[in-house]
Amino acid sequence: MTSPTLPPLERRGERAPMQYRRFGRTQKALSVITLGGMRFPGGWTAPRNELPAATIDACRDSVQRAFALGINHIETAYGYMKSEHCYGRVLNQELGLPRSSYFFMTKGAPKTGDETKRLIEEQLTTLGMSYFDFYAWHGINNREKFQLALAKGGPVEVLKRYQEQGVIGSVGFSTHAPYRIICEAIGTDAFDFVNLHYYYFRQRNFGAVQLAAAHDMGVFVISPNDKGGQLFDPPPLLQQLTAPLSPIQFNARFCLQTPYVHTLSFGMNQPQHFSGVPGIFPVSTPLSQEDQAIQQRLDARVLTDPYAAYEGWELEDDASGINIPEVLRFRRMLKCYDMDTFGRYRYNMFSPGDDWVPGDFATPSNVAKVDEARAPLGFPLRELLTETHRALYQPRADKRGG
Repeated sequence: MTSPTLPPLERRGERAPMQYRRFGRTQKALSVITLGGMRFPGGWTAPRNELPAATIDACRDSVQRAFALGINHIETAYGYMKSEHCYGRVLNQELGLPRSSYFFMTKGAPKTGDETKRLIEEQLTTLGMSYFDFYAWHGINNREKFQLALAKGGPVEVLKRYQEQGVIGSVGFSTHAPYRIICEAIGTDAFDFVNLHYYYFRQRNFGAVQLAAAHDMGVFVISPNDKGGQLFDPPPLLQQLTAPLSPIQFNARFCLQTPYVHTLSFGMNQPQHFSGVPGIFPVSTPLSQEDQAIQQRLDARVLTDPYAAYEGWELEDDASGINIPEVLRFRRMLKCYDMDTFGRYRYNMFSPGDDWVPGDFATPSNVAKVDEARAPLGFPLRELLTETHRALYQPRADKRGG
């Protein structure tokens, strides 16, 4: 059986020292850093089409700085409130950039085929574009949404029709789902790329990255700097461990050491966010000896706590409702790397029934329901969950997807 003939690799807006990778079978050469559009100041207030001057200024400045660094890919979503309106204004009216000079990805989570048509047409109008290079169904986070997106006559079928018409270049999905569901979605071969979480402090999805590579899919890493540990505000210990690199620079090199990861989303919206990007390069595959030494220092910190090495992934569906693997991860980051700020930020986003940050708090009543028989013999699971709750719990924070 012969492989299908693919078009030539398409390249746009390249400049040194940025590096570029083929985004799987999409045949687009993307910068290994993507400009993410989720976090512009004032960007989350309704209505979505009213754009404060400060929001426009931040968007325009970010686009100019990103392109000056050789970033050739922008990512946003309908769910990011004002973001699409900002980009539509900045790219077309403020800067007047040729559409052929950059790649663009947006996302949406329509529930039906008809809703998909309405949403796509609205997004095209908002962004002032005749086509999207990439479109992802936003948030295949559980089995229900997996089935909804792929239902007969449903959203993905309609996206594929737009792809046939040239309105969408490639169809993918973004996900915060458990590992098994991510792999099932990849295995359908319905998608050209996947947006997922993978970084030094959460390596669970590496198998999904490898599976995506086997299907020649593009792999886009979501939020490596924020959800990857709030690396833009690292504790002194973490800075010492990754020196002479910053934690952001090391994490980027860690993610990109495998050629199967193609681009990382950086939600840069302030001038200082861009200054460290050149220091990421050159990215080495495999890691250089110096970078391997940094990873060894980071890895060795797990030995400072007798329980930190246990990740607990077999307990992710525990009857208590506690997201045990995530709580144990936050504990490890706290105990071994002094990452208490990140732990409080993410722990307090847990919400039962929510598919973006699923899980309940490790309260005494919930901890009492934990099935300790599934944990390793002698592992003090309930005590560790209680300890972490006491260290990290505070009034609920505002949540965002990704």
